[in-house]
Amino acid sequence: MARLRAKDGCPWDREQTFETIKPFLLQETYEVLDAIDQQDWPELASELGDLLLQVVFFSQMASEAGHFTVSDALAAINAKLIRRHPHIFAEQVEASEIRTEADVRKQWDVIKASEKKRPAAMLDAVPRALPALVEAEQISSRAAAKGFDWKNSNQVLEKLHEELRELAAAETPAETEEELGDLLFTVVNLARHLKVDPEQALRRTNAKFRARFGYVERAVTQDSGTWEQTSLEEMEKLWQKAKQ
Repeated sequence: MARLRAKDGCPWDREQTFETIKPFLLQETYEVLDAIDQQDWPELASELGDLLLQVVFFSQMASEAGHFTVSDALAAINAKLIRRHPHIFAEQVEASEIRTEADVRKQWDVIKASEKKRPAAMLDAVPRALPALVEAEQISSRAAAKGFDWKNSNQVLEKLHEELRELAAAETPAETEEELGDLLFTVVNLARHLKVDPEQALRRTNAKFRARFGYVERAVTQDSGTWEQTSLEEMEKLWQKAKQ
């Protein structure tokens, strides 16, 4: 990467900045997730390499600006792993205090909280640049940790029905957008209560839709058929066959 960014290196690589590379970081992350979903291990190896490239790219640009090097980034995560696993790396390990996965998570959160400066507000610690589903899950989880939460999933379902009624009653585009946002936020909270990752759940549904719609598309276009010649009722029948 240093060679690519050199004065006589690649013009494209030389022109990149932190801002221009950010979209690629997100794209490569989702491609890693897709390879995991497909259980395509050779592809996962390739995608992890692409993701690692983003780490190297950012680190090289930071090094050029005098901020830090890739070695600093690696040293930071090594130190963090040791610091947050005292039950493994401490000289005197109190094994009796850390017995379960829940114990580890609790200890991790305590140590993590002690490392960071207290934000102006509790939810300020959640980056606004996160994907909306992830942001909704994190801010609702933090609020729930302070007791601001429904008691059970049935109460969330009741709220979900309430939001559906309010969406149906919306009269303007602005009201529709607001009520739809409230509905989506409630769905994320329902997923949290059901201990389901909403991002993963939606990704699986997207994959399912791709597969079923692919079946419909192949059936419609076989023997030189066209979408225009196929009624919605016929497509629905094909969709039901795809579900079998």
